[in-house]
Amino acid sequence: MYEGPVQNLIDEFGKLPGIGPKSAQRLAFHLLQAEPESVERLRSALQAVVEGVTYCEICGTVAAAERCRICSDPRRDPSLVCVVEEPKDIEAIERTREFHGLYHVLGGALDPINGIGPNELRIAGLMRRVGQEFEGAEIAEIIIATDPNTTGEATSTYLARLLRPFPDLVVSRLASGLPMGADLEFADELTLGSALSGRRILSGTPGQAVSRSGGVLQPEQVDTPPRSRDASSAEPTAGSPEASEQESGTGPDISYPGQASSEVEQPGGVSVPHRP
Repeated sequence: MYEGPVQNLIDEFGKLPGIGPKSAQRLAFHLLQAEPESVERLRSALQAVVEGVTYCEICGTVAAAERCRICSDPRRDPSLVCVVEEPKDIEAIERTREFHGLYHVLGGALDPINGIGPNELRIAGLMRRVGQEFEGAEIAEIIIATDPNTTGEATSTYLARLLRPFPDLVVSRLASGLPMGADLEFADELTLGSALSGRRILSGTPGQAVSRSGGVLQPEQVDTPPRSRDASSAEPTAGSPEASEQESGTGPDISYPGQASSEVEQPGGVSVPHRP
């Protein structure tokens, strides 16, 4: 324990997130040995943060003017809005260089245990943005990018329920799953389950993923041989010899190659014989 201003400085540093007692002590003694100009710059920066920081009137992130640099950029897509919890999340998404829309900062996540409800977040501002136009364009999709934890999932569910009455609005959620370079054997059940449910299709269409059970194919999975153009165009007309033969049952027996004419169709599916 130290006395006087040094201990007070250590205590204040220790209140910062991620700073323990040892780190707070090293920071305090570093300032004692630093040059006066360096200490003055730090004091001016802290004073400017307290007195001069403003928040963007559109998205709510930290800005130096009424609008941040992202909301002021005409190259951004105003019809696409990504909802995040904190301003630091914007920088994480911007590093990917994959998102070219706008943002909306909630200022946290729903946490009833700690007294954080919808009124403490910027949810009302998000609802106003959905009903208004920005730069002549309406919002077409909202991407919910809250943290994949208990409070983040609760916030995502709450926002999805609030935005459901807008029929032309697409509400999506960031996919969660395996990180790049990870091994399946070290993945937990929740992460691996999210990766399975949020998988993406590499080829084909979603309609081709039909169910299979044992050695029986469902009727919709059986490929029916296409009819030839000549056969489809030459339909027998009433009174013709072909029509009379079909009605009397004396017409030719038409069957597909490899199919017996006396085979009866089974409604439950087509059995696939197993080779010995």
